[in-house]
Amino acid sequence: MSNIIIDPTAKVHPDAKLASGVVIGAFTLVGPHVKIGQGTRIGNNCTITGHTTIGKNNQVFSSAVLGSYPQDITYRGEPTRLEIGDGNFFREFVTVNVGTVKGGELTRIGNNCMFMACSHVAHDCQVGDHVVMINNALIAGHVSIGDRAVLNGAAAVNQFCSIGKWAYVGGLTRIVQDVPPFTIIEGHPARIRGVNVIGMQRGGFTEEQINTLKEAHKFIFRSSSVHSKALQELEARPDLSEEVRYLLEFLRRREKGKSGRWRETQRIKKHA
Repeated sequence: MSNIIIDPTAKVHPDAKLASGVVIGAFTLVGPHVKIGQGTRIGNNCTITGHTTIGKNNQVFSSAVLGSYPQDITYRGEPTRLEIGDGNFFREFVTVNVGTVKGGELTRIGNNCMFMACSHVAHDCQVGDHVVMINNALIAGHVSIGDRAVLNGAAAVNQFCSIGKWAYVGGLTRIVQDVPPFTIIEGHPARIRGVNVIGMQRGGFTEEQINTLKEAHKFIFRSSSVHSKALQELEARPDLSEEVRYLLEFLRRREKGKSGRWRETQRIKKHA
């Protein structure tokens, strides 16, 4: 436990496991089943509790709560878990809950994500890498967020929804169905507005990749063809790019989902 700094006012349970370089701020509480990786810094007035594992070089700012009980009336104190990767930022008043037994017992967050002030990640969510949730963005239980997705301020995602990778959700948007990857969606009710060109350019996509996705998007969402027929026609093409193929697979899963939410079908199968 070398180079660990714990403020005298903090309460760290003796069974908690802290790696080298961990910093614990004033009046912070760390529970007995918590593991914190090398170089992670926990700010003032934070609560890190539950069966929570935090990776390397994360930063947790004042008054964040990680690993608390899920907001689910069926939860009975089971030792469900929260796993957090490396290099994430949890700003002020962010809350992240552990999983539930019925949801797989695990909430998981990837690497290099940014959770801005007052955002919330509920039980059994699966959050990918480089995800950004801007102030007051909220995701309900069992939600999946793909890599590089952005949820703008006060966006709210219904339970069991999936947000595809590189998707961009506008501020104040209510999401009740799966959001296709590479798209921009916003409004109330939410509507797909186009391809996330700016995000993809910043992420290093080539002009050819972006144009191919734009053509596929136009064909699927803006053509006169019936949606399922448009998918069939695209799937029959021999030269599909990896990005378009992923988009088509995502849309096929959404079609099979209950009310457009594929993950909800998995819950139904488990309880059949």
